[in-house]
Amino acid sequence: MKDLFGQALRDYHINNYTEDLITSTNISDEDVLPLPYLFRSYSEMPRIEQKALQLANGNILDVGCGSGSHSLYLQDHGHKVKAIDISKGAIEVAKNRGVKHVELKALLSETDTFDTILLLMNGTGIFQELADTSDYLKHLKSLLNPDGQILIDSSDIQYMYEDEDGGLWIDTTANYYGELDYYLKYKGESETPMKWLYLDFERLKLASESVGLECEKVIDGEHFDYLAKITVPHH
Repeated sequence: MKDLFGQALRDYHINNYTEDLITSTNISDEDVLPLPYLFRSYSEMPRIEQKALQLANGNILDVGCGSGSHSLYLQDHGHKVKAIDISKGAIEVAKNRGVKHVELKALLSETDTFDTILLLMNGTGIFQELADTSDYLKHLKSLLNPDGQILIDSSDIQYMYEDEDGGLWIDTTANYYGELDYYLKYKGESETPMKWLYLDFERLKLASESVGLECEKVIDGEHFDYLAKITVPHH
């Protein structure tokens, strides 16, 4: 990985902001990801992110922390937060912005335990493929303190496959429709494409139950997205 995402965050942070990130997927055209959005304040966040931050409590893990916006908000509200990301640039920026506990680390390498684990901005993306979802959920379960919670958001992207008259062009023999190849471009350079998973709520719920977790929808967002809360059931 060239860490173009981290490079973009670094540039913005040191006032070297000249252009935005360009994203695309195997089923969608290029789209602009404005850098200021990655440094958004609480009031600029979508409702499902605000809700997740309101529900977060205890010792918190912020997975894929990016520039640290969520962690900073939680820290400012007296919470103990650990922020992790696999982007070197993101970790550097989050640290420089004042996130106290930041580590360059993949989720599957995390071993501490937490009361709240946050996976926001399409948190299921990190699972990469539907087939790997239960492994990730098992690992997340092992990081939960008693009565802990996982707060995660995603979208049902079936709408991206609809044609004008509402017919679907999903190839039923292909992989799950939420598995995308994600492309990132910045300042004329292209990142190695990565797999990125959008997961509809029903499938997230099934995957959670398959590893002994409970999954409930907290709220729906404005565009086929939702926030879910995953917990260990009491027996």
